[in-house]
Amino acid sequence: MRRAKQLLCLGAAISILWSSVVHGETTVPPNPFGSPSTQTGGLEYGPGGNSALLPGGQGQTQVPAQNSGQPGNQGQTQSQASAVVQPPAVAAEGAVLLDCATGQILFEKNAGTQFYPASITKVMTALLTVENCSMEDRVTFSEAATTNLESGAVTLNLTAGDKLTVEQCLYALMLKSANEVANGLAEHISGSVPAFAERMNQRAAQLGCTGTHFANPNGLNNEAHVTTPYDMALIARAAFANPALSKICTTTAYTMPATKKGEAKTITMGHKMLYPTDSRYYPGMVGGKTGYTSKARNTLVTCVERNGVRLVAVVMKAEGTHYTDTKAMLDYGFGVMAAGQSSATGNPSASQSAEGPGGGNPGGVKTGWAQDQTGWQYGKIDGTKAANEWMTIDHKEYWFDSNTYMATGWRQFVGDIWYYFHSSGELAVNTWVKTGDAWFYVGADGAMLKNTTTPDGYPVGADGAWRP
Repeated sequence: MRRAKQLLCLGAAISILWSSVVHGETTVPPNPFGSPSTQTGGLEYGPGGNSALLPGGQGQTQVPAQNSGQPGNQGQTQSQASAVVQPPAVAAEGAVLLDCATGQILFEKNAGTQFYPASITKVMTALLTVENCSMEDRVTFSEAATTNLESGAVTLNLTAGDKLTVEQCLYALMLKSANEVANGLAEHISGSVPAFAERMNQRAAQLGCTGTHFANPNGLNNEAHVTTPYDMALIARAAFANPALSKICTTTAYTMPATKKGEAKTITMGHKMLYPTDSRYYPGMVGGKTGYTSKARNTLVTCVERNGVRLVAVVMKAEGTHYTDTKAMLDYGFGVMAAGQSSATGNPSASQSAEGPGGGNPGGVKTGWAQDQTGWQYGKIDGTKAANEWMTIDHKEYWFDSNTYMATGWRQFVGDIWYYFHSSGELAVNTWVKTGDAWFYVGADGAMLKNTTTPDGYPVGADGAWRP
């Protein structure tokens, strides 16, 4: 799954032969948006069942019926005028704006390019901490944790033998950005910094990150420590969904207890968009983290919710423009959502806009779902049609072939991984699919299982088939 983002750029469809029953299928990458929703269509049955969908060229690649409203057979059609919201001007080298509800990218600039993250790394460290520790747990700091730091690194001046609760550590981590605290949490959870870094990478992969490699829990300079704006948005989306972490990350001041080298002290939040008295203040903050190193330059993660819409903005390698870039993206995102211009809603409203053809979209393509005699297409907010890419719409995963039409039936990933899409277009997960006289099981991430036993106890071979 880690190479999915690179593989998305392959673009062209390829034809292959599979088990003598599937022909001319398109090679596609795995889903970059993480685990899809559970299938609820009720059309597939386990071994010995019936009425299964048949893939490629066997009567199940048809488009949904006319007048069905949209893929998924929601049966709803709305009409809504779309106002044009101009894309933001972002000076940073890398940036992304993500709709937390759908996982859709609303704006991006080099979103798949690897950069050094600096201290926004600590968002992942905090996520693993709240997932694996109790707030009352005690962390005892070692000499390695408190001394293995580069010159000039931000610290709380802790020393070997100091003890803090996990809750105190999280405040120190996210407000003060204390690097030795990150090391201490890593040792507390995994026994060592390298072991924790591996755990960070595993969790990143689970979230759908494909361009990330963490080497430490704090983000201090390391040539092997990289991520992408898109990956960081996925991590922040998961982290700030945790109420305890969101509470910590929206606290502007916290009193730390006395330690061996110092008295009790008050630490303050580094993210300036949290302070109402600051010119950079942005209402609705759910969480955020700043970062800076000589190699990473300014990095910033910001999560904001307004009128039920939650967005994550990530800025990487900025030269002092991280706050203005973030504000510009957030203003754009909320403007797009309010205007109904976003394709994240999953309804065809913009495609039937009062603006007429193009729906007011400067690219000339109607946003939302549209159907013709060939099949279903999806217009994105940038004025283009979805093509050779995944889209998360109404919490469901869809693939759009290079010809811009929604995929149905089987598709194969370059690494010989197969996926199945229902006639509604939704990615099939945790279910059986019948092809000819054989049954195939697709797992929680949509990938067909091979050389294993399915969750309900049936052995499948090297070709993924179970034959009654």
